[in-house]
Amino acid sequence: MKQLPDTIRLAYIIAVILLITFVVFIVFIVVLYNKRQLFFIQQQQLKEAEHQNQLLQKELEKQKILEQERERISHDMHDDLGAGISALKLQAEFLMQKASDDDLQNDIDELLKTSEEMNISMREMLWSLNSGNDTLGSFVDYSIVYTGNFLKKTKIIMQSEGANIIAETPISTEMRRNLFLCLKEAVNNAYKHSHADILKLSFSQEGNSFSMKISDNGTGIQKKQPEGNGLRNMKRRMSELSGQCTILSGNPGTTLIFKIIL
Repeated sequence: MKQLPDTIRLAYIIAVILLITFVVFIVFIVVLYNKRQLFFIQQQQLKEAEHQNQLLQKELEKQKILEQERERISHDMHDDLGAGISALKLQAEFLMQKASDDDLQNDIDELLKTSEEMNISMREMLWSLNSGNDTLGSFVDYSIVYTGNFLKKTKIIMQSEGANIIAETPISTEMRRNLFLCLKEAVNNAYKHSHADILKLSFSQEGNSFSMKISDNGTGIQKKQPEGNGLRNMKRRMSELSGQCTILSGNPGTTLIFKIIL
């Protein structure tokens, strides 16, 4: 093969060098573009994170203001309504001692019962409003105390148990309130309709899943019996919490299971 002339060989070498230079330049541009794109994405992510942090701070401030307002309302109710109900009860008891007419005594006795019911309702509202009670342990403890007090003048014996309950687990006020109203309705239904002599409360926790089971050894729910407002309300409340309400009825006994994701 003949040797290429020097001019052609030089031109070939220059062309190869220019091609390599062009390729290196293209690679450099691509790398620089990618770095700038990465820097831009990182800047956008930082801005987004800062924005999210600002939103979180605002939300925390709103929650703090709401908690302070709840505490203020709770204290006002305790000081004003609590004192008023106590004064009403004392006055009724004083009148009861003076009354000699049976009908009047019966009326005063009804007034005393009403004042006691108002006092219980107020304590329930105070418990609901107090943000210090937004824990699973507080809910379980209060549920047991409430049920025990409700059933203490009846023939129904209350039993309770808890499995793997982490007392400090946070629970929202809405969840706590709706779960308690379901418990209240279930206990009241058992007292009125079940003819049971044992009612059992069972609480369990598995990770972020919490279950409350209320069971009795009564007559159960008749299959042909239409669903009442109480059962519909319990199902609605659990639906609003994206939870589950399961009703199992046999003879003997009715079991209601409420399950939520915390």
